[in-house]
Parts: sequence; C-alpha cells; structure tokens
Amino acid sequence: MLGMRGMLLALLVIGSAHAAVTDVTLDNGMRVIVKEDHRAPVMVSQVWYRAGSIDEFNGTTGVAHVLEHLMFRGTKTVPPGEFSKRIAAAGGRENAFTDRDHTAYFQQMQKDRLELAMQLESDRMANLVIRDDLFAKEMQVVMEERRLRTDDQPQSVVYEHLMAAAFQESPYRRPVIGWMDDLQHLTAQDARDWYARWYVPNNATLVVAGDVKADDVIALAKRYFGAIPRRALPVRKPQDEPAQIGEKRIVVKAPAKVPYLLMAWHAPVLRDWQKDTAPYALEILAGVLSGNDSARLQQSLVKTQQVAVSASAGYDDVSRGPGMFMIDATPAPGKSVDAVEKAIRDQVERLQRDGISEAELARVKAQVIASDVYRRDSLFYQAMLLGTYATAGLPPEALAHRVDKLRAVTARDVQAAAKQWLQDDELSVGVLDPQPLKPQPHRAPVPGVRHDN
Repeated sequence: MLGMRGMLLALLVIGSAHAAVTDVTLDNGMRVIVKEDHRAPVMVSQVWYRAGSIDEFNGTTGVAHVLEHLMFRGTKTVPPGEFSKRIAAAGGRENAFTDRDHTAYFQQMQKDRLELAMQLESDRMANLVIRDDLFAKEMQVVMEERRLRTDDQPQSVVYEHLMAAAFQESPYRRPVIGWMDDLQHLTAQDARDWYARWYVPNNATLVVAGDVKADDVIALAKRYFGAIPRRALPVRKPQDEPAQIGEKRIVVKAPAKVPYLLMAWHAPVLRDWQKDTAPYALEILAGVLSGNDSARLQQSLVKTQQVAVSASAGYDDVSRGPGMFMIDATPAPGKSVDAVEKAIRDQVERLQRDGISEAELARVKAQVIASDVYRRDSLFYQAMLLGTYATAGLPPEALAHRVDKLRAVTARDVQAAAKQWLQDDELSVGVLDPQPLKPQPHRAPVPGVRHDN
C-alpha cells in the first residue's frame, strides 16, 4: 500500500491529471487537444495520424513505418535531415513512432519554441518530397531494423507468428514493421500513395501538453495547419475478428539458448468508456498476476515452484482493433515449457474458482493506480495518453475518469473477467523450440538505423 507521503503525491498528481483539457476541431477537420501544465517552462507537441499497420493492404505491409522514416527526408523547402537539425539547434528533442493504430511525430522543447515545431510539422504534412533514391536508402535501413528487432530475436519471432495465427481477419495479424518479402518489393510510389491517402488534416490530431495557453496553441494551429485543405478519406471497412472456435497452438523453431512460452487470449477493449467494465477488470487482473514481486506469477512460478525464471502478464485496454490478454514465461533451467504452462493454467483456474480477497484487491488497485498516476506526471506521457485515446476514438473524458473506473472494480468483477475471457476457446499458445545457435554471417552496419518503432 502507498504510504501517507505517497498517497499525498498521488492525490496531487491526480489533480494535475484531471486539469482541464481543451479539445477543438479546426475548419479543415484537424483536431487540436491542449493540456495545460505550468510546472516547468517546457512543452511537448505531437502530431498523430490515424494511420498505422491496421490500415495497410496485403503486399504493402510495413509501409506506414516506412513513411514515418521518409517524413524526415525533406520537403520542398526543408532539405533532407534538416528537420532534426533545426529542432536540435533550438534545444529540442524529436522522434516518431509507428504502431498498429497510428503514426505519431513529437518534439520536446522550451515553451517558446512551439511555433517552430508547428511550422515544420505543417510543412511536412503538406509538402513532403519522396525521392526514389532516398526511398531506396531508407528501405535498407528499415529492413535492417526488421532483422535486428525481429529476425534476430527469437521471442519476437514467436510473438510475430503467434499474432499471425491468433488473428484470423483483423489486420493485427500482420507485423507493424512489415513482412520482409513485402519490404523487399515496396516502391516509392507505395509510400507516396500512403502519404496522399492518410496524411491529411482531417485524419490528424495535434496534442500539446505543457506550459502553454490553450488559446495561443489553437491560434498557432490555425495559422500553420488551418490552410491545409481537407481531403476525402478512404472508407475503412470493419474487418471484425470472428469468434475463435477452439484453442490454437504453434511451435516456432529458431536458434535460441532457452525455450519460451507465450499465451494470448482474445479480450475486449474500451469502446463505451462509461458503460464498459470488463477492460478495467482485466487491467486489475493483469496486476494480480504480474507487475511486482508480490504478484501471483512471480510468487508461485518463480519463487515457490521455481519452474520459471520470469513470468508476466500484459493487457492494453485501448486500441482501434481487438484486444489480447497475454502471459509469457521463460522456463527455469531443467524445467519444461509444459511444466510452466501447467503452472500458469493452475493460477488461472485458481483465480476463476476462488477469485481474490479484498485485501489483495486493495493492494493491486493501489499499485495499478499509482503506476497510472505517476506515468501521467510526465508531460510526454500526458500527451501520449491523450493521443492514444483520441486515435482509438475515445474522448479526453475517458482518460480523465480512468482512475475512478479502476477504483470501482470489485473482486467479483476480476473473477468474472477471468472466467469469461481466460478460456481455452479464446486462447492461442506459442512455444519457442530452441535450435542450436550458429555463427551469424557478418552484416555490414547500415547507416541510419534507428531504434524507434
């Protein structure tokens, strides 16, 4: 439980998290969300495009991430690489990331540099130049990133193959970074088409958090983004995931030192934040199983039974597509994957049968809420959460009331969520069968390989 000082700090931070959020839409359809926080003379500016791997077509997987790279490769008036140089010269930091649901670009700077950030972002929203020669160079960078992050990481290979098996219809079955064969056949025109299709103001959200005034931010947004014309967006077809009709199981053979187990259950995400209860209960359930030394998986599998060297649970309640509740574990030396899976199943069945005590519920709630609250103490993550919620179709009010919703979860809610969603018919299991390690052929370093998404 939190001490008195910790509880006081949490209350102060919650008060900050509940501060007013300004949410307006410009005439061209661009959304502007402003969170004032005057604790320090800094700000975070983020431009979110509601375009991620969920929007890609077969044959062009990875194009969303490729376009993210190309956004730093110059416009009609800003030469390649100059964007980053100008931000750095102004004392700022910048980067970008691509995910399943969105692509976002951000700057962290002194508050008086917001205009520079908007000037540069609006320019590349409207005037990006995608040259064939720069595209070819950037593709080498992206393919090397895929090798480093996925192909050379056996646990990542398991995750990628398990998602491809667990999802039947949803585009979530495709990796964000793309399949290697698609990357090898992408063209500069594919990137130009993606840019023309989705990089328009009526598919974008500007999020600014920090020592700013909402009226000033909106005035700057109108000045720099307001003149960019809106364009009709393609119709997004639902691609709803059909109900799974039985447990799925895959074995991945890859060079590795130890085996690995990944279990994934289909689970709901927030759609109606005022009425939905299961996502909040699943968030608490993940905290019961994982997150600290007193959580059940750590206590039982790692400390008591010693069948695993690590075990954790994860769940994300906000996304445009379907959700997953996941548990992964690495067996201890001399222990089998089967033994670890049985131990995990025993813990799940115990939760379904006996539920949790009020004391355990109170402890886990305090930990989950404290983690959520402390994360929001960061300007960057305040903006991140607002952008994530916005691109998932959830209003700022949903984020403002998230802690209240977590507090309202009961022990019965947690048990009911475990019973309903952690069922074998919703489960896909991935097992890494480690193969002998072989000397890897030397690969020359690829200039420009970045360590973002």
